[in-house]
Amino acid sequence: MTLTEEILKLKKERGAVILAHNYVRPEIQDIADFTGDSLELSIKAKEAKAPVIVFCGVRFMGETGKLLSPNSIVLLPNPDAGCPMAEMASAQAVRDYKKQNPDSMLVAYVNSTADVKAEVDICCTSGNSEKIISSIPAGKEIMFLPDRNLGANMNKKLGRSMKLWAGCCPVHDKVTVSMIEEARKEHPGAPVLVHPECRPEVVAAADHALSTGGILKFIHESDGKEFIIGTEQGILHRLRKENPGKKFYPLKPEMICADMKKITLENVRDALRDLSGKVELPADQMRNAVLPIEKMIKERK
Repeated sequence: MTLTEEILKLKKERGAVILAHNYVRPEIQDIADFTGDSLELSIKAKEAKAPVIVFCGVRFMGETGKLLSPNSIVLLPNPDAGCPMAEMASAQAVRDYKKQNPDSMLVAYVNSTADVKAEVDICCTSGNSEKIISSIPAGKEIMFLPDRNLGANMNKKLGRSMKLWAGCCPVHDKVTVSMIEEARKEHPGAPVLVHPECRPEVVAAADHALSTGGILKFIHESDGKEFIIGTEQGILHRLRKENPGKKFYPLKPEMICADMKKITLENVRDALRDLSGKVELPADQMRNAVLPIEKMIKERK
């Protein structure tokens, strides 16, 4: 029996659902019941109603899955898969900010820890940040955390003046305008698509700034044949799989998130076999942290 066959057998026995982010290894995406971005996976976790959910992504995603499916066993196949951006905002620092700024509304990017989510007013993803922020009255003071780049891009796009936490995605923050200029020279005519976690000047130099779900949708609907992709390279597998006949060029091959690549087929097999990597959160934290996520999902409708 191959490793994949073993996983599928265990999945059936456990009544499990496997969710995978667009950035994880290709072989993990291929065994998943559903592959998507943070917003899509958040909703699938809520809708799954499965006894076991295997969340193939990073720690904050597994936590979000547990918050939205509290009665399910949620497994993170490799507990070492973290998110550097999420670790840039601690719950204590957020509490301190709230004490000093009691009238400020806190909007947390979903790329944040559960204990931070328990301290904020509403969450958003890169796919729905524009809608969430637009729903907040114009005169309301906002602190956006932890990604300063996504927040700055929303400020510019919406004409807001949100205060920004000093966090970022190390992968997207390293993208430069010169990288885009070089890519355009190598692939003239191909549109440049970047993630809104990139710096504002990079977003301005690109043709489109979209979430991974937005990138997939844009390319599926486009008549174009060549595209330059400025986000984590795991998405290329799904792009090529779903768009035969179209060509995709990475903006930079080095755009790889080491944490997103930590989960292996062996990890998934072991998690299903042993029910290892359980995501467990304190009850009071769960009660508080689920509220801003539920608000986010409600605003989306």
